[in-house]
Order: sequence, then structure tokens, then C-alpha cells
Amino acid sequence: MRFQSLSPDLRSRLSTIRALTIDVDGVLTDGLLTYDEAGVVSHSFHVHDGYGIKAILSIGIKVAIISGRESKAVGVRACELGIEDIYQGIQDKTVAMRDFCEQNDLSLVHVAHMGDDVADVALFEAVGVAVAVPNGIALA
Repeated sequence: MRFQSLSPDLRSRLSTIRALTIDVDGVLTDGLLTYDEAGVVSHSFHVHDGYGIKAILSIGIKVAIISGRESKAVGVRACELGIEDIYQGIQDKTVAMRDFCEQNDLSLVHVAHMGDDVADVALFEAVGVAVAVPNGIALA
């Protein structure tokens, strides 16, 4: 991994990360919701994200999904990747984050969160490292 362009502060914070929490729509997917005739939503996941998640898990970093929407496909994909902590249909993501940290004996400073939307801002402000994906919304 290339860290040369990272600030010393960010490098230091990254070295203490023990868990990664991830939003789904717009982060693990392209953000599009496709409905079939029965009204069932389908999601498309990129294989590269799966490879990265498995690599993170293999070095002992816990991974959790925290999503405002609920989807059977998300549960299936999480299971395929080995993600055990899945929080779906969550209105207040900070509640799920607190539960995840408590269940895994983690401090928020040892968690990174990856998101893309307003619902992720409270988590961005609470965790040790916040990661916004390139297609995330701009906050003024």
C-alpha cells in the first residue's frame, strides 16, 4: 500500500484502525435502485469491492455494514464476503455504530467509516477515519 501522499496525522490514525463500517447504496453499489415488475429492488455489487473487503478481513480488521435500507441481496453479499455484522433498515446509523462498537469492544477512534450521503455525516464526525467515496454528495 502506498502511503507517501498521506499526511502524518492520517497515517497515524490509519495505523490504529481495527474496524471498517460501510454504507451500501452508493458505496458498495452504484446507487441505482432497479425495481422489477413485482416491486423487488435489485442491487449490483462490484467484484473489486469484494476483493478489498476480503483482504481487509484477512488482516484481522472487522467489517460491518450499516445501511438505511433493507435488502435480502445485501445480506447474501455480506455472507459471501464473510461480513458478520450487518445492520439494515437503520434510521439512526449512530445507534448501529454504538452497538457494533460495544459488541466488538471497540472505541470509535479505532473505526473507519465509508459512506456517501447525509446519513453518514454523524458517523464521519464520530469515527477515527472518515472515507467519502468519489460519487458522494458534496456538503457545503
